[in-house]
Amino acid sequence: METKTVVGIETKRKKRFADFADEPGILDGDKVQIERVLNTEIEVIGYRIKPSKFTKNISGQCLTLQFINMDGERRIIFTGSDVLIEQIKRYGEQVPFFTIIKKVDRYYTMS
Repeated sequence: METKTVVGIETKRKKRFADFADEPGILDGDKVQIERVLNTEIEVIGYRIKPSKFTKNISGQCLTLQFINMDGERRIIFTGSDVLIEQIKRYGEQVPFFTIIKKVDRYYTMS
């Protein structure tokens, strides 16, 4: 921790929450339906995987995907797509990246 001496008095630099917290960053942006971004290029800039409130998918998880659309606007989508969740688990360390989300039969996938 950094200290300074001011006229003979030693003071410590006050901590900021971000200096010690390991909380994940907030994923901000207007929520959109996944259908609105299908077949268009987006830049994925963040994600979070949490237990889902609904049990419609096999994994029981929900993906929050933060991205920038073609208009430069920050957006988020929520999905229980097991394919997208697995792809993000596998390639999430590559964020940020550009991708196109496509619907193939009954599931979504990044390409």
